[in-house]
Amino acid sequence: MPQFTLLAIFVSLLSLSLSSSSAVDFLFNSFNSSDLLLVGDAGIGSSILRLTNSSNYDSFGRAFFPTRLPILSSSSMPNSSLSSFSTSFVFSILPDIPSSPGFGLAFVLSNTTSPPGAISGQYFGLFSNDTHQVPGPLLAVEFDTGQNPEFNDPDGNHVGIDLNFIISTVTHTAGYYRAPANGSASSELEFVTIDMRSGKNVRAWIEFDGPRFQINVTIAPAEEPKPPRPLISYTDPVIANYVSPEMFVGFSGSMVKWVEHQRILDWSLSNTGSPARELNTSNLPLFLPPVTPSSSIPPIGLIVGVSCGSFALLLLCFLGLYCYCRRKKRAKILEERREEEDEEDGEEWELKYWPRRFSYQDLSRATDGFSRERLLGFGGFGKVYRGVLPISISKGIEGNENEEEEEEVAVKCVSHDSRQGLKEFMAEISSMGRLQHRSLVPMRGWCRRNNELMLVYEYMPNDSLNHWLFPSGDKAAKPMDWATRRRVLSDVAEGLLYLHTGWEQVVLHRDIKTSNILLDKEMRGRLGDFGLAKLYERGAAPSSTRVVGTLGYLAPELAVRAATTAASDVYSFGVVTLEVVSGRRPIEAAETVEEEDWLLVEWVRGLYAEGRLIEAKDARVEYGAEAEEEVELILKLGLACCHPEPERRPEMNEVVALLVEATRSPVNL
Repeated sequence: MPQFTLLAIFVSLLSLSLSSSSAVDFLFNSFNSSDLLLVGDAGIGSSILRLTNSSNYDSFGRAFFPTRLPILSSSSMPNSSLSSFSTSFVFSILPDIPSSPGFGLAFVLSNTTSPPGAISGQYFGLFSNDTHQVPGPLLAVEFDTGQNPEFNDPDGNHVGIDLNFIISTVTHTAGYYRAPANGSASSELEFVTIDMRSGKNVRAWIEFDGPRFQINVTIAPAEEPKPPRPLISYTDPVIANYVSPEMFVGFSGSMVKWVEHQRILDWSLSNTGSPARELNTSNLPLFLPPVTPSSSIPPIGLIVGVSCGSFALLLLCFLGLYCYCRRKKRAKILEERREEEDEEDGEEWELKYWPRRFSYQDLSRATDGFSRERLLGFGGFGKVYRGVLPISISKGIEGNENEEEEEEVAVKCVSHDSRQGLKEFMAEISSMGRLQHRSLVPMRGWCRRNNELMLVYEYMPNDSLNHWLFPSGDKAAKPMDWATRRRVLSDVAEGLLYLHTGWEQVVLHRDIKTSNILLDKEMRGRLGDFGLAKLYERGAAPSSTRVVGTLGYLAPELAVRAATTAASDVYSFGVVTLEVVSGRRPIEAAETVEEEDWLLVEWVRGLYAEGRLIEAKDARVEYGAEAEEEVELILKLGLACCHPEPERRPEMNEVVALLVEATRSPVNL
């Protein structure tokens, strides 16, 4: 408790700089474009705030009250270090396709209108896909309409409190408490669930009690009064770590591919000590799924005829389904028996490739039952765990005398509901299983247990290049030096050259970025994550039906044709090169740079045109006099790889040659 007291006193002292008259009290029963600060795809139409744009494949939007909200009070008393506020709003969430994955929206307190690294989809346009808490402060109440097992979501319809991290600190299924129905004399409150994806208007109340370090969240149908008990009541002094003296307050939402309309209909907030002003919910519009109008009542004879025919058809379908399920169950039993008998010999497709099959029991023991403490990260595929296997198991060495000798591995578990799944899993097996190069992450083997799919890799102890270029915590004080950066670029270029020309087929990686470049114990770069890789016979024309990859690294020609080529990989490598040399992300947050400098490639290209290319180097890194000429040369190489015309980009053999010769003599690009 002494630590908490010191923290409270320290926060109180900081709060003395704030004005006691910083009162915020507003009520929006409808919205105008001048009422809010809109970011991304957020917009206002028909007096209603919408957070995403249904015409965009990848959309996010944020809306904030223009004035920052004081969070540290002016009182010097320790128990009053944080100020309080209450807010209420009505929201509506409606997907175009009810069965599509859901996303939801979030009420947010943020130190900035553009949180660093924020991405769309299930991240609400607020969080990145880092596996640890990112610098904030950022506090959100999520109204989540999708279930993501990698985030420990309890279901696809829940409310949670997030502290600088996408994994909620506390969650609860969406619903509200009310007095028992039917006049029951019981004093127990009845819990009623709310389907937040129905399009129906839902009202939320959030009370931030600063002196008690408490957040209360309550929801109910918009037409219902405020329930007698909060859905979530979270109390912890740690809340003080996730706020700043003044913060933006508002909403954020995002989506990818599947359209989900996220609307805010009205909003009130007050930090004056009184509850937020009452909303007018009586005349709010309703956004419900379209209903096909019914036609006139058909004749009774037609009804009887159709009913009999439907019953007969239903009976036939039932009998057919029964026979199908019985046959499928029998086939599954036979398959499981055959799998048990032939597990040591491997499956038919396993014999074609070199990775060996591990048992599920071995991988479970290696990762402590896939415990959260062993979690390395998560993404589109699912979760990745660090494991420890005996050498005899990891490398298949029989008769190993030293049974205590062990090796660290990384185990990638493909999610059941992953949008990639078995097809991409097989892509990694078929490509990584036979590709062997010092600049590729080595694959040890695989495992399948029913529908659970796992890949086993050699463990890369130094994380990804992304974490070294944009460090946090202990790494922040010591950025990666120039010699290591240049060596990693050479490693990745050699690996990419092998994929394009060094194997029996052409392998297009299609997702080259700094987070997919891992560093081994010697800080050498290894290209990994082949889940989107595409293999082609030499001389064949690449073809594809959809664009894959990561925004900021995608070649411009993919906007008009989906077919990735080797030149598209070269463009992505060029972006990585500029990112490594400059220490800037491909797309910068709006608040950190000038508006015209958001795109890294365009920013570097502009400096080159003005004869100031060397100014693009990372200011955090120390360079010698000789190194600056090398830095400028590699920046020119990155720009050449990012040429807007694919045919004018260098091939990877030329890139490797230039990197090797970079320190020997200047090369005119």
